[in-house]
Amino acid sequence: MKTTAFIGTGRMAAALISCICKSSVSRNIIASDKNNINLARIKKQFKIKTTTDNKEAARNSDIVFICVKPQDIDAVLDEIKDVVKNQLIVSIAAGIRLKHLENKLKNKRIIRVMPNINCIAGEMAAGFSAGKYATKEDIKNVSGILNSAGIAFFMKEDLLDAVTGISGSGPAFFAYFIDAFVKAGVKNGLPRETAFKLACQTALGTGRLLMEKNLSPDKLIAMVASKKGTTIAIMDVLKKHKAKNILIKTIDAAVKRSKELGR
Repeated sequence: MKTTAFIGTGRMAAALISCICKSSVSRNIIASDKNNINLARIKKQFKIKTTTDNKEAARNSDIVFICVKPQDIDAVLDEIKDVVKNQLIVSIAAGIRLKHLENKLKNKRIIRVMPNINCIAGEMAAGFSAGKYATKEDIKNVSGILNSAGIAFFMKEDLLDAVTGISGSGPAFFAYFIDAFVKAGVKNGLPRETAFKLACQTALGTGRLLMEKNLSPDKLIAMVASKKGTTIAIMDVLKKHKAKNILIKTIDAAVKRSKELGR
């Protein structure tokens, strides 16, 4: 049975571990962290092996997920580089390019992943790219793990900045809109909890409807908008204020910032 290591046990690592545990793929899992409180939480929650020794976790694994903050990744790579032999290294550190990872770990198989926080709910939307030494089997294995947590697309690394803008930052973007829906609901007499649940369920249902029925957004708008009805009133306001242009600019800003942060 293959063993997967997680170096770093924050929210994203815990979410990925949870999805692996729930999937049909049988894997041993070991997690390492310098924070004993995090380790105790992970061990209690998933009944997996834990250690404070990153080298131990990497040495005894087939796949090593590095789930630390970008500013901490170089220290981790320096720590494990002497014990990394044939292991596949998977980094989820935002902005850390494959070239940088490959410079730190010479001639090693590396995959870079841009996940998103929705992994916690098993609804991740991710993109991932492979380094020059990664194999087709590596890509297949990582794809299986990531898709057990939602959906994931294999792509050229240059496109991961766009993924960062759309799905990496996207949860905050959609939460901002849901908050506006809730405030509007309360303003118009709804209890806050009711407005919140209506807004969240509407967002969830819209996404599912678009995907499951393979509808374009324009087609769904046409299905909802009756002549001189409430939806037309909404669309008129959005068009008047050129809301779509504003929304596109916000994504462009996130993509630009992702490129600036890359190293």
